[in-house]
Amino acid sequence: VQLQASGGGSVQPGGSLRLSCAASGIIFSNGDVGWYRQAPGKQRELVAGITAASNINYADSVKGRFTISRDNARNTLTLQMNSLKPEDTAVYYCNIRFFLSTYWGEGTQVTVSS
Repeated sequence: VQLQASGGGSVQPGGSLRLSCAASGIIFSNGDVGWYRQAPGKQRELVAGITAASNINYADSVKGRFTISRDNARNTLTLQMNSLKPEDTAVYYCNIRFFLSTYWGEGTQVTVSS
């Protein structure tokens, strides 16, 4: 099982980034997927998630700015991040959960700074 995240980087406040997570070795469509983030000194938190039934939820702090989507045909999870703020700075991780197992991708750094 492999989850490969990409798309992180450094942007100024108000900018945009698009994160992608490519999954392999699993039946992607059967899992609940999501993006989490962890800022220095803080706990990892859920940013956005999509269930296998395509139910979507967002952290209050990103509602209206971030959009999560999944492409089951391409085994890909995407997070479009707009109107980025300095407080969005963190390492972002993709995640997929099944009934008996959970898998994490390696994180990708997002830095929002002027």
